Amino acid sequence: MKYQITASIVTYNNNREVLLQAINSFLDTSLEIHLILVDNSPANTLCDITSDSRVTYIFNNANLGFGAAHNIAIRQAQKLSEYHIVLNPDVYFNKGTIEKLYQYMNQKSGVGLVMPKVLYPDNSIQYLCKLLPTPKDLFLRRFMKGNKDALDKRNQIFELRFTNYTNEMSVPYLSGCFMFLRCSILEEVGLFDERIFMYSEDLDLSRRIHQKYDTKFYPEAMIYHHFAKGSHKSLKLLWYAIQGNIIYFNKWGWFSDRERDSINEAALEKLEADVK
Repeated sequence: MKYQITASIVTYNNNREVLLQAINSFLDTSLEIHLILVDNSPANTLCDITSDSRVTYIFNNANLGFGAAHNIAIRQAQKLSEYHIVLNPDVYFNKGTIEKLYQYMNQKSGVGLVMPKVLYPDNSIQYLCKLLPTPKDLFLRRFMKGNKDALDKRNQIFELRFTNYTNEMSVPYLSGCFMFLRCSILEEVGLFDERIFMYSEDLDLSRRIHQKYDTKFYPEAMIYHHFAKGSHKSLKLLWYAIQGNIIYFNKWGWFSDRERDSINEAALEKLEADVK
């Protein structure tokens, strides 16, 4: 292996300052690393964002989607590195965060994916640990914002808020904003499903990893995420989210999904016991 860790960031007309913060966060380490910046933008105006030799810039001249663009980088990373991090262009973190996660994965050979605690810039928690969703879960989250009591009650379970996110835990669905992946397991379970343009690709990959390996939340490492929630503000992005959900449920099952029920039941049983 040439590197200890590789990472990829997929960009599309991103704010340069915010993107540079994400890039510099990853580069601020003494580990042997390499970053692949995959640009889906219509013009290559980000090509000069950094001159660091540890960064490779790839211009697609087309918007391939989140998963397909990350797959370009991951295919390269599998030949070069033991671990690969999928990074959002709007995350940042302190020096030492990468090292904590690297050490954690070295000690936990059965873990295929780990996600740190994710905070808003104001230090409040982003609840990004989730059970595998039912169609009802996603419908409530998208279209029933007015029914706050019902949504909050469901999120106590679906987003595992009852755990308070204070301890390490096994979670079947971890956010794609920061996915620390073991490259060897991707050879077995596959990469992002490129039929999903964006949204739900992290759910699908998390689930495939969780079928065979542990997928962990590790709160000793923390990152910050601006979290724009674009699909809640843009009809175009909302349509991408709906398309992604349709592909996901067609693949795994809509209302009848015994594996989902079994995985969620096992996760809740373990977490509820740990909380008591």
